[in-house]
Amino acid sequence: MLFRDSATAVAARHLEGSLALHLTEQFMHAHGYLPGPSEVRSWQRSIPALTYALLDAGLGQVEVEVLLEYGLPLTSKRVDALLAGVHPRTREPSYVVVELKRWSEAHPDEDDPLLCRFEAYVRPVLNPIEQVRGYCDYLVAFNGALAEHPERVSGAAYLHNATAFGVSGLDEVEQSERGLFTVGKRGEFLAYLQAKLAPARGADAADALLSGKVRPSKQLMDVAAQEVREREQFVLLDEQRVAYEMVLRAVRKAHEADHKEVVVITGGPGTGKSVIALSLLGELYRQGISALHATGSQSFTKTMRKVAGARKREVQDLFKYFNSFMSAQRNGLAVLICDEAHRIRETSANRYTPAAQRTGKRQIEELIDAARVPVFLLDQHQVVRPGEMGTVEEIRDAAAAKNLTCREVSLDSQFRCGGSDAYLRWVVRLLGLEGGEPVEWEPDGRMELAVAESPEELETFLEGKRVKGYGARMSAGFCWRWSDAKPGEPLPTDVVIGGWARPWNLKGERSVMGAPPSALWATDPAGFGQVGCVYTAQGFEYDWSGVILGPDLVWRGERWVVDRAASKDPVFRRSTPDADVDRLIRNTYKVLLTRGMVGTVLYSTDAETRAKLRELVQSTARTPLPTA
Repeated sequence: MLFRDSATAVAARHLEGSLALHLTEQFMHAHGYLPGPSEVRSWQRSIPALTYALLDAGLGQVEVEVLLEYGLPLTSKRVDALLAGVHPRTREPSYVVVELKRWSEAHPDEDDPLLCRFEAYVRPVLNPIEQVRGYCDYLVAFNGALAEHPERVSGAAYLHNATAFGVSGLDEVEQSERGLFTVGKRGEFLAYLQAKLAPARGADAADALLSGKVRPSKQLMDVAAQEVREREQFVLLDEQRVAYEMVLRAVRKAHEADHKEVVVITGGPGTGKSVIALSLLGELYRQGISALHATGSQSFTKTMRKVAGARKREVQDLFKYFNSFMSAQRNGLAVLICDEAHRIRETSANRYTPAAQRTGKRQIEELIDAARVPVFLLDQHQVVRPGEMGTVEEIRDAAAAKNLTCREVSLDSQFRCGGSDAYLRWVVRLLGLEGGEPVEWEPDGRMELAVAESPEELETFLEGKRVKGYGARMSAGFCWRWSDAKPGEPLPTDVVIGGWARPWNLKGERSVMGAPPSALWATDPAGFGQVGCVYTAQGFEYDWSGVILGPDLVWRGERWVVDRAASKDPVFRRSTPDADVDRLIRNTYKVLLTRGMVGTVLYSTDAETRAKLRELVQSTARTPLPTA
C-alpha cells in the first residue's frame, strides 16, 4: 500500500500538487525502481476522479478510508484503490475494491466476452469487471479477515473517461456484486458507493483488513489432485486470466472449425505459469477435451503423476515428457500444455532411441504437430543446461514456418518470493543478469533475506523454521561430486564444507534410508537434510530456501567470476563455450534463489563472497541468525 487516508486528505494532496510525487516516492521505496510514466499519469488523473466521487457521495469528511495501490497478499499485484468503511445496513465492516481506467473506448473481444479490446493494446485484456471480480475473490481467499465474511467485499470498475456508448457491451458479463460505471453513469456510481459505505468512520475496518492473517499460498502440489479432478483451486488474476481465456478460446475455435494456433505464455519464476497450466488441464479434463501436460523435467512430471494422479491411472497418464511425442499422431490432441518450455531440446532422440523412431524432426516441431492448440509456458532466464533452446523466438519461428498464428501473453506479476518484485529485481542485479551492479537489499515487508556465516548456521536456522511449521530446503550449486546411494548404506555425504557434510538429494527413483526419490525431494518432508541441485529444485517452491553458493561463482574485486573448473556438473563439456557456462551458472543460482515463498538464507563457501553478501544484506552483517 502506498497511501492511506480519507478522501478529503487525498483531494487536498491532489490540489497542492503533491499526490503523484508522494506516491512515486513510496513506490520507489517499496519496489526499488521508478514507476512508469503511464502509472504516474493514472495517479494524476484517475485518483482525483475517484476522490471527488467519494466527496460528492458524502463519504469524504466522515473518513471512509482510502487505501491507494493496496498490495494483494503473496503477490506483486496491486489494487488501484480499496475503500474501507461501514455497511449502511448491517453496520459491519464493508470494503469496495475499485479498478480505475482512463479508457475512453473499449469493446468486448469477438470471441470471448470475458476479454476486451482497447486501442492502446495489441492483444486483448481482461474485462474490467472480471478483473475486479478476481481481486475480490483473491482477497477472500488470502486475507483471514475476510475468509468467513466474503459478503463484506464488493467491487467496481470506474471508467471515468468513457461514455456508455464507448464501452458498450462490456457490462454484458455477469456482474453480481461488481459493477462497471462510466462518466455517463457517474450518478449510478455514487449510488453504488452509498449502498456499500455509510457516512461513518472507516479506520477500524481498514485496521482489521490490514491486520488480517495472510493465508499460506496454495502451493501447486498441495492442491493438484483437486484442481485436475474436481474444481478450480486457484484464483487467476489479470494477465493470468487473459492467458487462460486465450487458450480456451483457441480450443473453441479449433473445435468449431479446422483451426490450429500456437499460444506462448512467458513469465519469470513465480508468475503463475504452472498454476495456469494446471488450471487449464483441470478445466479441459472436466470438459472431456483431449489434453496432456508435458515438461522436460523428470522431477516435476513424476511428482505431478504421484500427487495429482494418486490412485487414478487416467490422471497419471495426463502428464508426459517433451520426448513422448516423436510418434504422435498429427493433431491427435486438442491441447498440449508444454510447461517449463525453456527446457525444450533440439531433438527428442538420444542414443537409446530406436532407428525407426528417429524422424529427424526437431522437438519443437513434434510438440507443435501433436495438438490443435499447442501451449508453451516458459521463462528464458531459467535455461540451465547446454542444449536447452526453448525461447519465444524459436517457437515463433517454428509456428511461422508452418503458417500458424502464434499468440503471446506476458506475465508480469509475482506470486513467489512473497509477491516481492523488489526481491526478484535484487536477485537479477545481484547475479549480473540485468539492471547493472548489485545493490543493497532494502526490506519490503514481503520477502525475508539473510546471510549465514556457516552451513551449520544456515541449517540450524532452517530447522527452526520447520519446527514452526514452515517448509524448508537447502540447495547448492553443482560444485561437489554426486555419488550413487547404495541400498542399506548411509547416504554418501558428498557436499563437504569444513566439518559440515551432507548428502545430495538421491539420483534414482527409489527411496534410500528414508530419503525420498529425486523427483520428490522438493515436496516430501523427508527431503530436508539432503542438499538439492538445480535439476530437482527447478519448477518447485517451498517456504524457506537455504542457498549455498559454491566456488563456481565468487566475487572478486568489483565483479563476479565464474570458475568452470569448480563445477562438477557433467552437462558442461569441453566444447561448451565459456560464455555459455557463465550464463548457465548464473541462471542456475537465479533458479535456486527464487524457490522461497517466505524467505531466503544465503551462504557462500568463499570468504570474500560472504563479505560482499553481508555488505548487500546489512541486517545480518553483524549479528548471528536467530534459530527460529
